[in-house]
Amino acid sequence: MSTRFKPKYNIKKGDTVVVIAGDDKDLKKPRKVLEVIVDKGRVVVEGVNIITKHTKPSAQNTKGGIVKKEAPINISNVMLWDAKAGAATKVKRNRENGKLVRVSKKSGEVIK
Repeated sequence: MSTRFKPKYNIKKGDTVVVIAGDDKDLKKPRKVLEVIVDKGRVVVEGVNIITKHTKPSAQNTKGGIVKKEAPINISNVMLWDAKAGAATKVKRNRENGKLVRVSKKSGEVIK
């Protein structure tokens, strides 16, 4: 990504999203965003893109072994979930009381 301008994304940590592309594609299963990596344009989504990581024993983890964890996927492969419409939705930004709020294009509801 270019470092000149910081990109603005419609997805934040804690949002519910659906995966619209890739191995874990499921348009009817909403999942939670654990982390947004803005400078790389990636998101970590709960239960998506599971990798196995081999860890050595350490002071915190005395056993070591194989650990399963989520790896980041591209932010373009997820779409915000609209609970009212029960489907994925695009987002528009409106100004209310001098603050920008995210609004679902399908149902017209404000996304918290």
